[in-house]
Amino acid sequence: MRRLAREFPPGARPPASEGGAGQRPPSFLLLAMEELNPSHYPATRAARVVENYVNYREGSPHRFFLKEKVTQASKEKSIVNCTAEVLYHLQDPSLAPEVNVTLDRDLEKHTEDADNKFYNKMKNLEIPIEAHTIPDNFGNVQPEMEPIRILAFVACGYVIWQNSTEDTLYSMARIETVKQVKREDEFIEFNYTVLLHDFVSQEMIPWQLQVLWHPQHGTEVKQNKRLPKRCACQKTCE
Repeated sequence: MRRLAREFPPGARPPASEGGAGQRPPSFLLLAMEELNPSHYPATRAARVVENYVNYREGSPHRFFLKEKVTQASKEKSIVNCTAEVLYHLQDPSLAPEVNVTLDRDLEKHTEDADNKFYNKMKNLEIPIEAHTIPDNFGNVQPEMEPIRILAFVACGYVIWQNSTEDTLYSMARIETVKQVKREDEFIEFNYTVLLHDFVSQEMIPWQLQVLWHPQHGTEVKQNKRLPKRCACQKTCE
């Protein structure tokens, strides 16, 4: 795996801030590439970015991709070889990493029927779903809530991709709250508050997401916001 990092010489500014729009002095741009050991932390963190990027673009309430090896992604029992480049913006870590993914074959779709059934069920509910603490304190998830949980993983793929740096390793720990919002258009909507776990700092970070989904149009995170961290005593008192 290769790590790419966009850097500029000391005292130089990035091309975007030089002159007018579209001007990009090539002498100011260096693209550094470094071969990484797949078992080392930098490769693991870059692979997590790729995993979440793919999930946001390709996932659904019944379709979620897991990294089997640093150079592979798996879906159900089917393994797809994945080659990816991750470009971190070292001068501005607030910018999302650029991810370029190449798969050795098209991703198979075995979940269309299940996704359509879930969509129709959610659209026709008289009382919108509202729940909290998924999984519960014993690790249990009610079967009817599993698609909603997987959709949260897919939506968190966007948040993790957009907020990752070389020094982070995020994963969704659980759903704190979820509330379905009735809509007049074709999408279904869920408002989530989730906990993201950063394995590097060991922080548990509350994050709020407004998520739209449609079986033909995929997932869209309309809004997301990092929330203030709560101490354990504050959570106990609620």
